[in-house]
Amino acid sequence: MQVLHPSMLIAPPNTNENIMNEQKSFHDTSFLPCQSKIPLEFIWPDHEKPCLTPPKLHVPPIDLKAFLSNDPQEISNACSKVNEACKKHGFFLVVNHGVDNKLIAQAHKLIDDFFSMQLLEKQRAQRKIGEHCGYANSFIGRFSSKLPWKETLSFRYSNDKSCRIVEEYFVNVMGEDFRQFGSVYQDYCEAMNKLSLEIMELLGMSLGVGNNYFREFFEGNESVMRLNYYPPCKSPNLALGTGPHCDPTSLTILHQDQVEGLQVLVDEKWHSIVPKDDAFVVNIGDTFMVWFTLLQGSIKWDIQELFA
Repeated sequence: MQVLHPSMLIAPPNTNENIMNEQKSFHDTSFLPCQSKIPLEFIWPDHEKPCLTPPKLHVPPIDLKAFLSNDPQEISNACSKVNEACKKHGFFLVVNHGVDNKLIAQAHKLIDDFFSMQLLEKQRAQRKIGEHCGYANSFIGRFSSKLPWKETLSFRYSNDKSCRIVEEYFVNVMGEDFRQFGSVYQDYCEAMNKLSLEIMELLGMSLGVGNNYFREFFEGNESVMRLNYYPPCKSPNLALGTGPHCDPTSLTILHQDQVEGLQVLVDEKWHSIVPKDDAFVVNIGDTFMVWFTLLQGSIKWDIQELFA
């Protein structure tokens, strides 16, 4: 579901072809994997290029089922790990999360199905300038240099039980043939919504404000689901799937496929997060980091006052 600290994905290498279609490649990313010399607009400056052999980041796995079991020791262990991870870099994993593996597999398959379609088909969901939802490749119109080597499809989810907003979006934009497509992602978003609220309980407990503090605040949330596709690249040392960035949101929940690429900047060095089929990567964003900092500060201030 919706990806404080910058992360990037590096496109893997693939096949070869000449550059006669460079201009077209900006719009039709089916040409991107075939570039023997990638267009200058996709080349990043040396100081922003990825580390091709990064050290692995220690990202603690949190057993969510154990945390939700009401076992005091399990709750204490999970809260301690999350608190430490949030202070260090803002990333942790959740395992035993309860999301159906078949649903996850379906979601990944449909990503492949969508991005393998012809460009004209995908452009039925074309993102309009100034909007956050829809199909986009290389963010045409937003940047003229340092373009990301990727395609994306984004859509909104609202925790409104009166409608199936995701399913309706795909039917309205792509047609009735995409109802099943939209139904799968409706179910996936609902599973992510449930998971995100459980993670909010964990974050509330780790900060000492109780499990309902953040859960109640985010109960009626709206979020953005983003499907990212990074075409193979002949020169992965020059391009980036996604450039260095901070997530402005409260929470990002990411499921990776088996192509390693996510990197996190910790202590001025890029580290990789290895993909795990049975885990979701959780990143607390800038919005939540402000809360985290303020609550840490207020709790410390209260203790100082008590013992003044």
